[in-house]
Amino acid sequence: MENNYKEFGISDEVYAFAEEKLNDLKPRFDEIDRIAEYNQMKVLKAMQDCQVSEACLLGTTGYGYNDLGRDRLEEVYAHIFHTEDALVRPQITCGTHALALALMSNLRPGDELLSPVGKPYDTLEKVIGITPHKGSLAEYGITYRQVDLLPDGSFDYDNIEKALNDKTKLVTIQRSKGYQTRPSFSVSAIGELIAFLKEKKPDVTVMVDNCYGEFTETIEPSDVGADMIVGSLIKNPGGGLAPIGGYIAGKKECIENAAYRLTSPGLGKEVGASLGVLKDFYQGLFLAPTVAASAEKGAIFAAKIYESLGFDVIPSSDEVRHDIIQSVVLKSAERVIAFCQGIQSASPVDSMAMPYPDDMPGYDSKVIMAAGNFISGSSIELSADAPIREPYAVYFQGGLTWPHAKFGILRATEELFRRNLIELP
Repeated sequence: MENNYKEFGISDEVYAFAEEKLNDLKPRFDEIDRIAEYNQMKVLKAMQDCQVSEACLLGTTGYGYNDLGRDRLEEVYAHIFHTEDALVRPQITCGTHALALALMSNLRPGDELLSPVGKPYDTLEKVIGITPHKGSLAEYGITYRQVDLLPDGSFDYDNIEKALNDKTKLVTIQRSKGYQTRPSFSVSAIGELIAFLKEKKPDVTVMVDNCYGEFTETIEPSDVGADMIVGSLIKNPGGGLAPIGGYIAGKKECIENAAYRLTSPGLGKEVGASLGVLKDFYQGLFLAPTVAASAEKGAIFAAKIYESLGFDVIPSSDEVRHDIIQSVVLKSAERVIAFCQGIQSASPVDSMAMPYPDDMPGYDSKVIMAAGNFISGSSIELSADAPIREPYAVYFQGGLTWPHAKFGILRATEELFRRNLIELP
């Protein structure tokens, strides 16, 4: 095996260092496998209970009326997430689109949106209107209020209560850290926050951005009171096979509102052809629990390697995980770039490409993205990205298989080692 890695340019020093750290992770990996097994049975039961048939794998064109597979897939999602309804469509182009759709369809002029978990993900700033932009919520007279987390990363319940008012219609909770170095939130912690919000304002709608978190625990935010959960199919629930798409699962009224916004008032869920992607949606969902587990193992391995090298990592290698993202504070732009170029060189597609930081839509600083993937931008596949700004943290995620996730970390570490940007113990 060591010789195989040598053929890919992994030095004896990096290989020996990584193997030593890997020996300590077996108990963590065993627990991840148990969660994956539980979630695999949950997905299988949903597919069987909803009577998924071969006919469901076929697609429709045009208006998409009476699309059996599309409608049945939405039943499966609602079954898995224990919600009244779901909207799962290829017409939802990405996670940001899914979140914007959920917000814009369930807020009206004069309403207020509250984030009790601090700043949202960068691409939502223009959606909300934090950064002025055409078509934002702010342009439609929807106001925004934010309560930052406490220094230890916990919820500031006192100021959350003060922020709630008669105009507060919807509360958005981002489960994962985004481009921040805060902890990601457990489902139980999210449940405590939702219970607090509902106690103070029973009629408020709570939406959870579930991106990167699906199937990393045995329960989801919809199991602890969320009215809507939202995600992307080119992250966890697509299992690496879904070529596009997003989902919203939740209360029937919320989903109905979203469907009317996605298509047209009066049409809603009745239209929207599936265009031949249903087999990939179903099969990707079936694989999702084990694929997410592979990505988690890669994240834990990365944490173990880089905390041993003296870098701050969030979460640490021994913390319980709540999503697939691993942040590593590399402290310099040079290290961030080397790390991402190492990940790119480990990719099955475009391994010869060399990523560099550049301007990207929706971001306020240059961003470097390494993603030599089968599905463009698919962050359930091996990938890493980072804004080039203080504290120079890189965000590693994905890995359709554990061996590939492992190799990606070895290649990234090798790049840093070769360029004398790290010293091995």
